[in-house]
Amino acid sequence: MATPVIAVNGLSKHFKVPEREAGLKASTRALFKRSHRLVKAVDAISFSIEPGEVVGFLGPNGAGKTTTLKMLSGLLHPTGGQVAVLGYEPKKRDHDYLKQITLVMGNRNQLSWDLPALDSFELYRALYGIERSRFEKLRDDFIELLEVGDLVRKPVRNLSLGERMKVEIIGALLHTPGVLFLDEPTIGLDVTMQRRIRRFIAEYNRRYGATVLLTSHYMADVEALCKRVIVIHHGKILYDGALAGLVEQFSAFKKVSVTLSGPDVDVSGFGEVLERDGSRVTLRIPKAETSRATARLLSELDADDLTVEDPPVEDVIEQVFATEAA
Repeated sequence: MATPVIAVNGLSKHFKVPEREAGLKASTRALFKRSHRLVKAVDAISFSIEPGEVVGFLGPNGAGKTTTLKMLSGLLHPTGGQVAVLGYEPKKRDHDYLKQITLVMGNRNQLSWDLPALDSFELYRALYGIERSRFEKLRDDFIELLEVGDLVRKPVRNLSLGERMKVEIIGALLHTPGVLFLDEPTIGLDVTMQRRIRRFIAEYNRRYGATVLLTSHYMADVEALCKRVIVIHHGKILYDGALAGLVEQFSAFKKVSVTLSGPDVDVSGFGEVLERDGSRVTLRIPKAETSRATARLLSELDADDLTVEDPPVEDVIEQVFATEAA
């Protein structure tokens, strides 16, 4: 079995956050004695990722996703636990390590705001010591894949959010890192732009065998790129496994869509009606009752068509978080 590219064991990050009550008296008291509370942003998590895997790292805001990525890339020092990426300890920020990874944050700019992206690409070539002919080929290939031929000559400040994200990704990958930490790379982008970036990430993974850890609030990103997901909530891992297995483990319901002989047929006794469009009805039925309910639908009603589906992944994950909160 291959050595994991990313190995995390009991990784934690705790922050001391100052707190005080509202009001003048509390403000005065805080000048002399400040109280704090401990926030466990990441709480003793463990996982490993094999070479070439593309793994979705999912959770609500504040779950600990970005904090984890920052520890893996060496921007934050852990409070406890061990982490190794490509055999390196990230917090040491070893030069050879930094040449093999990249961190892309969808809400952060890394390229120079006032210069065309091409000028920043040249700066990255010098910083990473990329040989000229290799650099030019990679740059031109990436520009073609992301369709930004005219945009790289404009100052970054003049680009739209989606255009800016595409040139940011090119800049982040010019040194062909073997490990990609992608934090919401498609945030705020329209559907077409999201699709192009997803295709680019998939193609990069295919060409270079890169290992990718991806956070995203868009389930289309995860479903298109990731066979495996890690779900984190309140700093703890709730699930680590196949995306399909997440639905199987946490979904208590199935969606049953049935086409009936007419629009006014009463199906309320078979399950919760989610949607009705003429003679087409979609029901929500407990998983344990699905077989019996579908058999009854077919035998008791004049059904022209019937399909059984798992609920959308985003619904399942929402259910995971709701269950944990309860």
